[in-house]
Amino acid sequence: MQHFIEKMPKAELHVHLEGTLEPELSFALANKNGVVLAYETPEALVAAYDFYDLPSFLAIYYAGMNVLVEEDDFYQLTYAYLVKARSQETIYAELFFDPQAHTSRGVSFDTVITGIHQAQVDAEKKLGIKSQLIMCFLREMSAESAMQHLELAKPYRNLLVGVGLDSDERDNPPIKFYDVFREAKAMGLKLTMHCDVNQQDSLIHIKQCISDIQVDRIDHGINSLESEELCELIKDKKLGLTVCPVSNQFVVQSLTSVEIHKMLKKDMLVTINSDDPAYFRAYLNENLVQLQKEGKFSQEQIVTLVGNAFKVAWLDDATQNGYLQQLQRYVSEHS
Repeated sequence: MQHFIEKMPKAELHVHLEGTLEPELSFALANKNGVVLAYETPEALVAAYDFYDLPSFLAIYYAGMNVLVEEDDFYQLTYAYLVKARSQETIYAELFFDPQAHTSRGVSFDTVITGIHQAQVDAEKKLGIKSQLIMCFLREMSAESAMQHLELAKPYRNLLVGVGLDSDERDNPPIKFYDVFREAKAMGLKLTMHCDVNQQDSLIHIKQCISDIQVDRIDHGINSLESEELCELIKDKKLGLTVCPVSNQFVVQSLTSVEIHKMLKKDMLVTINSDDPAYFRAYLNENLVQLQKEGKFSQEQIVTLVGNAFKVAWLDDATQNGYLQQLQRYVSEHS
């Protein structure tokens, strides 16, 4: 089963580029840019990854971004992730990035998006991994700041497939960003929002995402299982759910395999993703393998989870069907 998972063609829809910053690259960029880190070695940095909830993770996560300064830094960050993803047979990825976390440090929007985009172009050409970019807004920052960054993104509209909402959910409901997401939708961008596991007012936030913001997808969304009404809404609208098992484990001490089984049983379009793999020490293959072991998922269920990612990816029908056929050929050959 592990070999079957590792070699199958996959898509990843929930991965934060800043969360793919490996300790070795962090130290190399810190040395280049004259940034002082709080740890003496990459090993010491990893040892400090002692997360127990979302705020404790975010504290280290944002501090780690200080090494990203120049365009080439963002290029290296993005290209390194795409190399790793392709080595795990990920053939398509939708990448989150957080421009406010960089512009607030004096790094220009142009520097960030240009470095990322060039890495995407080179990786598709050299490695055969296609990717698209989703600009996320930090929910603890103001709606005005989010709108300002949407304006900054307008000259780069062709480089984006969608917008998202992430970071600290406490007292930052989706409705706070209603106008921003309405404007993004008018620009033709797809919409998604984080509704992380066991956060304050999680069910209210999920309902706002669906009914008020009218998202195209929900990131995480495990708590929707607590409401049959929400489950039916998600199914009726064919909304994908981008669940991140290893990430969940840091909050609820479980890979949420029981919940994922329930979602599959309800025919919800649940997908598996890595979230912030450098910090949680698990990329997409590790998430799938560990989940399968904990939840004893069948081969058919694993194929469904992986297939769901292609089905809810923001792709044209022809490209989507091509990926699904590639997956089916793999399954047939393996069987």
